[in-house]
Amino acid sequence: MLTSPIKSRRITIEEVEDEDGTPFSYTGRYFEPQADAGWALHEGETKFERYRRHQEEEVEDRWSPFEDAEEWDLAEWLVKNLGQTRTDEFLKLPITQNRTKLSFHNNRSFLQRVDALPRGPGWSCRKVTVCGNKEDEFGAPLEEEVELWSRDPVECVQELIGNPFFKADMAYSPAKAYADRAGQHRVIDEMWTADWWGETQKALPKGATIAPIILSSDKTCLSQFRGDKSAWPVYMSIGNIAKAKGRQASARATILIGYLPASKLDCFTPDAHSLAGYRLFHHCMALLLQPLIATGQHGVEMVCADSLVRCVHPILAAYVADFPEQCLISCCKENRCPKCLVGANERGDSLDSPMRDPESTKEILEMRKNGQHPPEFEENGLRAVYKPFWADLPHANIFLAFTPDLLHQLHKGVFKDHLVKWCIDIVGEEEMDARFKAVPNYPGLRHFKKGISTVKQWTGREHKEMQRVFIGLLTGAVPSRVLVVACSILDFSYYAQLQIHTTETLEALQTTLDVFHANKDILKELAIREHFNIPKLHQLTHYVQSIMLLGTADGFNTELPEHLHIDFAKEAYRATNKRDYEEQMTLWLQHQEAVFLRAAYLDWLAQHPLLPAGHAEPHSFDPGFDSDSDSESEETEAASPNTTSSLVTSKEVTHILAKAPAHPHQSVEKIVTAHGATNFLPALQTFLQKNLPQTTGVVPGIHDRFDVYRQAVIVAPPDRRVGNAPKRWHVRARPEVVASGQRSGCPGRFDMALISDTPRSSGLRTLDDVRVAQVRVIFTLPRQFGTYSRALTYIEWFTPFRLPDPSSRLLQVSRSTRHLRRNAAVIHVDEIVRPCHLIPKMGQSLPVAKL
Repeated sequence: MLTSPIKSRRITIEEVEDEDGTPFSYTGRYFEPQADAGWALHEGETKFERYRRHQEEEVEDRWSPFEDAEEWDLAEWLVKNLGQTRTDEFLKLPITQNRTKLSFHNNRSFLQRVDALPRGPGWSCRKVTVCGNKEDEFGAPLEEEVELWSRDPVECVQELIGNPFFKADMAYSPAKAYADRAGQHRVIDEMWTADWWGETQKALPKGATIAPIILSSDKTCLSQFRGDKSAWPVYMSIGNIAKAKGRQASARATILIGYLPASKLDCFTPDAHSLAGYRLFHHCMALLLQPLIATGQHGVEMVCADSLVRCVHPILAAYVADFPEQCLISCCKENRCPKCLVGANERGDSLDSPMRDPESTKEILEMRKNGQHPPEFEENGLRAVYKPFWADLPHANIFLAFTPDLLHQLHKGVFKDHLVKWCIDIVGEEEMDARFKAVPNYPGLRHFKKGISTVKQWTGREHKEMQRVFIGLLTGAVPSRVLVVACSILDFSYYAQLQIHTTETLEALQTTLDVFHANKDILKELAIREHFNIPKLHQLTHYVQSIMLLGTADGFNTELPEHLHIDFAKEAYRATNKRDYEEQMTLWLQHQEAVFLRAAYLDWLAQHPLLPAGHAEPHSFDPGFDSDSDSESEETEAASPNTTSSLVTSKEVTHILAKAPAHPHQSVEKIVTAHGATNFLPALQTFLQKNLPQTTGVVPGIHDRFDVYRQAVIVAPPDRRVGNAPKRWHVRARPEVVASGQRSGCPGRFDMALISDTPRSSGLRTLDDVRVAQVRVIFTLPRQFGTYSRALTYIEWFTPFRLPDPSSRLLQVSRSTRHLRRNAAVIHVDEIVRPCHLIPKMGQSLPVAKL
């Protein structure tokens, strides 16, 4: 019998109203759960629980098959850091054999113990024979045999959904989230809050649990400097796991499920090579994913991370791939959109083109296979792949499954390859370099001190660093409409990267794209572009739809698969002898996975220790439990450290100084000269008169000495829209260090900051009550002024914010003066809200520095 769904451990219920579907609140959000999904059938045992029971029954030590904790630590280190040859050499060293009493004495006996550890799904190899269109000397067609290495994707889903490590980060049913009690303002972040899951749920039996499959694939080169070895890994994750956990490569929430053949297919002529590659890819992917067909339709019972058994339907929901691979997957030419039917020459226009349809696409391909020539085949830009791998996958729409690619489409594509190039064509490479060089230093921001023309290899991080200053350095150098174009692209980029979207932010995302299309013709007028028929630019039109369907884009970035290549492809290849390497790679990965699983089991066991013989762990499953009941035990669990990080993260802004001052007992003369604090004594006297009137008899003078600090660190609560980690900002007031002997010098750093009239207990939301100042000195009062615990800082004010520039929307400030001197003051350090970055107004051009 199906029972009501157990309350998700990921949702902390602070307030529950009536059981009539009324949304409930959670840290400012209201959820409308889908009650007919994610039901538990009965209680089960996770892999860790089964193995713990096995150890209890066999009276087996937790470190088995190793002798003790020290031997296990050594084994873990050997597997992670040494190859088989080096391991053998290490174990045969006299010092290892004479001074340690290991249960293994060489690599063979060591691997026997590693092989005895529990491991994940096994690997299998299938031989695929490819018949080419070339002929040998006897007139027979050439053939090539390739290998497909794969794991059962259903077993991989069981491994992920049943991993107790993900218990606090797992969702089993969809729910709509709102920012208001009335349900007018939608909130979308995780996949379970988006539309796809809820809509797909309606096609399944009542109480079913969906495991949304997230696939990613990308061909990568293995050999460096010589050779042409390559691999084509296919990775899989599930949308049940919170995206913050899924993005952590070390959490292994993404599993390698196969290596596709990366053959050159020399048995085909050059004109047939591309189509043959398409067909081989789809054939191998169909073999790899075949187990998902039956289980997606009928479901399969799986033990989930909370030790409850559910009927799980693994269904392909998302596919993370770059543009060429998306075209390969969708069976279309690379001059067409893999998601919609926009014309080949219309991708630069803001059009609402119909989406590709899997059923009609299969019909067109079937007609082509039967010798017919439907006009839609050419109109839709299809390739003659008669059996796409996704054809039989239940409830899957491959065209809607493609997710935004922030790295290749936005950072590297539209921004670096197009916007930056357009602007360089306008202002010139030398002028652009000069502007990047002129940008002031800022903590945490890369300073391109040699410009950008000399950078040969770019990463996503460098693209993001450029975006932070790009509008500021363009101001004055390009026409105002070009500045509007640049602002719209960068606004789109920042909105697209939000980790929580609302109805308003999605509308703003679309508006920024509309602004770009309304102003892009200025680039034609300046003869910079002849057209905007750019594939990556067109892909931006699908972002809002993808986010609404599958959740925010940060959960599907291609940066993770590229990072996984290091562990699952490149490192695995280096551990082989470079011959028949794929089999050796899978064996190496099995050893790595076995050690990782054992380490995770030991961590779990520390919280769920082995029980004495004859004792059983109490069961918590209650088949009559009502998921909407207000349970005291659930409230207790909701407040535990294992719940979402918002419950354990401080909401207060804190200011931190070093335990000991960098410059103790600093003289006033040194402060004035080294820090440029020319009005230090008058400003301090004004502060004392205002804040410490009881010290009127004590006047600060040139003989006083102060403890001076190099910087203050501001720790602010995380902004959930952009990240889950608390913000740490550094505000520096560091004087110049002159080079002496072998010690290199260091320029002075006196950072700009936003100053508030009163200390803040929360993050900055508006600029209405803040003002810019430069921090010159961070210090504490000496004892003669009494006991005063709050640290102080000497600052130099800037003017209040003037109206923003109409094109760049940047606020403008200038130095504030009083009686022809810089307007200075002494304030509390905790009045600093955060650092800010000022970019000088550069004008139309900068003077070229002469060597």
